[in-house]
Amino acid sequence: MVALIATGLAVLAALAGSVLPDRTGPPVESLVVERTVLSAPGTIELVVRNAGPDPVTVAQVSVNDAFVAVTGGEQPIGRLASETLRLDYPWENGLPYTVSLLTSTGAVIEHAIPMAAATPAATSASLLQVALLGVMIGVVPVLLGMTTLPLLRRAGPTASRVLMALTVGLLAFLAVDAGIEGLEVGAAGAAAFGGSMLFVLGAALAFLLLAGTQRLIPDTTRAGRVALLVAIGIGVHNLGEGLAVGSALAVGELALGTSLVVGFALHNTTEGMAVVAPLTALPPVPAQPDRTVRPGRLLLLAIVAGGPAVVGTVLGATLTTESHATFLLGLGVGAIVQVIVLLVPQLRRPEGGLDLPVAAGLGAGVVLMYVTGLLVAA
Repeated sequence: MVALIATGLAVLAALAGSVLPDRTGPPVESLVVERTVLSAPGTIELVVRNAGPDPVTVAQVSVNDAFVAVTGGEQPIGRLASETLRLDYPWENGLPYTVSLLTSTGAVIEHAIPMAAATPAATSASLLQVALLGVMIGVVPVLLGMTTLPLLRRAGPTASRVLMALTVGLLAFLAVDAGIEGLEVGAAGAAAFGGSMLFVLGAALAFLLLAGTQRLIPDTTRAGRVALLVAIGIGVHNLGEGLAVGSALAVGELALGTSLVVGFALHNTTEGMAVVAPLTALPPVPAQPDRTVRPGRLLLLAIVAGGPAVVGTVLGATLTTESHATFLLGLGVGAIVQVIVLLVPQLRRPEGGLDLPVAAGLGAGVVLMYVTGLLVAA
């Protein structure tokens, strides 16, 4: 039956092309600048993608109303195809520039460079520095947040439910924050691949994938499985966060000072608390009654939750575009929403509903992430 439906749709698509009349009117041209690279001496590289239905030929390029020599783009750029344009222009640090792309039909497509800064070269040393930054904003803060596990363990069953509510509040804030950012990035620069729908696709795929595979997670306890799922959700979110940091580094738009590192550290420390909150239900380790879980498991959870930030910063500094960022942010939101769906039933009372401490925990989680997010200078 499925094969029959697929065959029918294929035949319909093949016949429709010959039945429909040809489109009339002027060509629809749309170029999107996906990446800007400023390299010395006096070279500007633009990676452009054709987001429209018709081929686009770049005839001339001007920078601040001055025509410049350009290499690349001699052949028409087909739909969804990309091309690298190299402009010979003596740009200066700190100055704004407007690049105008004049197509063969006379259309003008403008791209603004708010403040020129040399793009760091992707050398092994620079990538190592970027990776270390990912460790500082991802793995280390999560580990610091996990050190609160002994204190959370002594809190008692009622406090454990409040901590789970705090975790849900943290995750809910992350989902909404990343959702707003993903939709904005998708609308601004990912139109060639569907714009904001690319974000929705990533979120749906992550939600369904995590929902379908959570039973396959090898853990003998429900608490351990929930902790791992929380770590996975936060990890996918941190992948998108690292991608944003790395891409900003690549174009020189992010000042990596002490306030930035401290802000991300405080922000992600709360995520470490969210990861270990489900582990408060585990019994102490034999022969080590002061511990609720072995250090090896905590290290694994920290790597799962914070490690993707390292991968994201490296990818962002080398390969990322708005389309990549939109899709990865969608993956993060979908994973987090699935974890929230898993945790919410554990917050309800046996007779139904939420009691006041649990509701307060939900609100406290949202407020905590909001306050620590204000400390991130971007």
